[in-house]
Amino acid sequence: MAVPVLIGILIVTFALARLIPGDPCKALLGEKATQQVCDIFKHEQGLDKPIAVQFVIYAGKILKGDFGTSIRMSRPVTTVLIDRLPQTIELGIAALIISLLIGIPAGVISAVRRNSAIDVATMIGANIGISMPVYWLGLMLMYVFALLLKGTPFWLPPSGRLSSGLEAVPFFEFYHLSIQTGTFQYQAAQFFSNLYIFNSIITGNWAVLWDTIRHLFLPALALSTIPLAIIARMTRSAMLEVLKQDYVRTARSKGLKESVVIFKHAFRNALLPITTVIGLEVGTLFAGAILTETIFGLAGVGSILFDSIQARDFPVIQAFTVVIATFYVLINLVVDISYLFIDPRIRLN
Repeated sequence: MAVPVLIGILIVTFALARLIPGDPCKALLGEKATQQVCDIFKHEQGLDKPIAVQFVIYAGKILKGDFGTSIRMSRPVTTVLIDRLPQTIELGIAALIISLLIGIPAGVISAVRRNSAIDVATMIGANIGISMPVYWLGLMLMYVFALLLKGTPFWLPPSGRLSSGLEAVPFFEFYHLSIQTGTFQYQAAQFFSNLYIFNSIITGNWAVLWDTIRHLFLPALALSTIPLAIIARMTRSAMLEVLKQDYVRTARSKGLKESVVIFKHAFRNALLPITTVIGLEVGTLFAGAILTETIFGLAGVGSILFDSIQARDFPVIQAFTVVIATFYVLINLVVDISYLFIDPRIRLN
């Protein structure tokens, strides 16, 4: 099912990009651009061809790994992806880690201590987390950690990716690896080098690693609140359902430790719905990253996608949307496959 979904993504993305109101020529060259100039512009960009022909050309290039050239920046979209996508991936992974580290334990504790003060407080916190808009929370976090706590050890940078004076040297330059420019290997090396956390670990640049984490913490925390709250609520619901089962009462009647009953018998059998919602929340993280990056001044997918939509830069809009949607589909494909290992009964069926 992933294959037809990916084909559908290509079609819908291509169609929606062209349904955005406005003329790309006017958006890029200004309202005073003459019709003659716009005709030349559209011919150069291939926008004067029938829509069906444009889609066939577009799909053929995608299959070859060619996302075209940005209308606004006159750069290959692949290089823009290599520059911008790693930061969004780091932000999404960091937000997901925060969501899992807090959301799952909170949900388990709430289920075990049902109707206690901890349960009530956790669920109130989860409802608040779901209700808070990312842009408002981001501004509040900046106000507290960057302004009120300025001059204290708890101060955190409100924007950017690295402090001035620090530089993340690509690992292939650090180790003097010989990679031919323009090749797939070179592009892959550049992509992983732009993952600053990964790059700083393998090069041993601990100053860049720590500074990157400090810059990443506030946007990741703001982005994680909604997925965190949903994961906590789903974990609590799944655990409550499992804790009512006969095999849990049997395990307790055998005199097993409560921790063994909770984590080996109950939590393991509650993993299916929890894993499902985690996979679904990956899409929420990348959708929320657009607002989060704009608020915190991060040069990731969000800011450039926002600018590209305003400029009607079709190749960039299509490329980033297709890549993010494909990543989301693949994550959920992995989630579906993981069911086989989480629950052996599915594998037997």
